[in-house]
Amino acid sequence: MTTKLLIAYYSSTGTGTQMVEWAKEAAQANGAEVRLRKVHELAPDVAIDSNPAWRKNVDASTDIPEVTSDDLLWADAYIFSSPSRFGVMASQLKQFFDLQGGLWAQGKLANKFVTAFSSAQNPNGGQEQVIQGIYTVMQHWGAIIVPAGYVNPSTFAAGGNPYGTSASVDGEGNMLKADEVKAAVQDQTKRLVDVTSKYLGE
Repeated sequence: MTTKLLIAYYSSTGTGTQMVEWAKEAAQANGAEVRLRKVHELAPDVAIDSNPAWRKNVDASTDIPEVTSDDLLWADAYIFSSPSRFGVMASQLKQFFDLQGGLWAQGKLANKFVTAFSSAQNPNGGQEQVIQGIYTVMQHWGAIIVPAGYVNPSTFAAGGNPYGTSASVDGEGNMLKADEVKAAVQDQTKRLVDVTSKYLGE
């Protein structure tokens, strides 16, 4: 039985988009069937157009479908990713979570395996709180959290966040320590797939 993995994310200027692309690559290399989905953008065009990197990322990701409740039902495991917005997840991802009350009430989101990524402009910009916020929602769902932990050396190299891989960006929006972040993202993804596969009896 192949593990079905949903990767659902929000990214404005592209850091998160790159991270989930790396996750997709690792998941497929480890035998998972993957759906990569973005959450619906809530910001108006005037805000997006005010930042060239934001507009570039929006235009570059037009081929990525938007996530739906059906994707949650389909998957055995989830990866969620969000940048920090004043220390909490982006409103776009939170709105998607808020729309799942019907599935939650029916118990259809329980016993899914989940892990998360985050990013911010500096190492103390809220990455840990974002991931913990995502995990708080997952605990309400009854999901099974699979953190990065201190399992792989890549976690330390990428900044040492045991909750989930987090990236920092410079003033021009470039990801710092990109190679290390890539390795950590892919190790964390492999761990999620491995744990889920064992539960499913693969």
